[in-house]
Amino acid sequence: MSPATLLAHQAACRACHKCVGDGIIPEANPTFSGQWGAPFMLVGQAPGPTERVSRRPFDGRAGKELDRWMLRAGFAGAEDFRSLTYIAALMRCFPGRNATGTGDLRPPASAIANCAHWLDAELRILKPKVVIPVGQMAINRFLGPGSLEDRVGNRFGERPVIVPLPHPSGTSRWLNDSANRDRLAAALALIAVLRLQYASPRKKISALPRATGSLRGHSAHLSQRPMDKEKEA
Repeated sequence: MSPATLLAHQAACRACHKCVGDGIIPEANPTFSGQWGAPFMLVGQAPGPTERVSRRPFDGRAGKELDRWMLRAGFAGAEDFRSLTYIAALMRCFPGRNATGTGDLRPPASAIANCAHWLDAELRILKPKVVIPVGQMAINRFLGPGSLEDRVGNRFGERPVIVPLPHPSGTSRWLNDSANRDRLAAALALIAVLRLQYASPRKKISALPRATGSLRGHSAHLSQRPMDKEKEA
């Protein structure tokens, strides 16, 4: 695998209209960001309406909260975190708003299935050291069904290490519980340790332009099977 392999993959993803052709969404706006050599990969659920326009992952209100979390994990700032992290999602395009206009639609299983090969390929190409699934759907993709309480605050597996996070959406009430806030703090502490391990002293990242949706075997087991839980760090 090489930087050229990643760039070809990203160009193909940007050109994808599969879900439009299947009648799942009215327009395609594949959204992702990252570059060759990134030691971290963050996987979310799907872009929101802000990301639909900017084509920058986690660019809305939830993204601002995620940026604050990464400061707590020891990164110098949002751009420091993003420069070291490939950011993608289970569904690459905005799924749309719900019927009442009060929130985004849950990504349909058909769209996630259509997009699965993009994520599988990125795991093979990048071989990230750390995968950070954000939110229940993304966590289940890597670890299988289970509760946030049993996952957040723990680390799983090796090559890559998986550190789950809750979704930073302001509509989530999960963090209203002080015990869950403690779990989040433990998860961010784990990421801080991994940041020191894989990004300090800072490793050189490819000088190729950072790709975003707007421009547009160690990990093989991640494509299909949940990983076994490892002891807490």
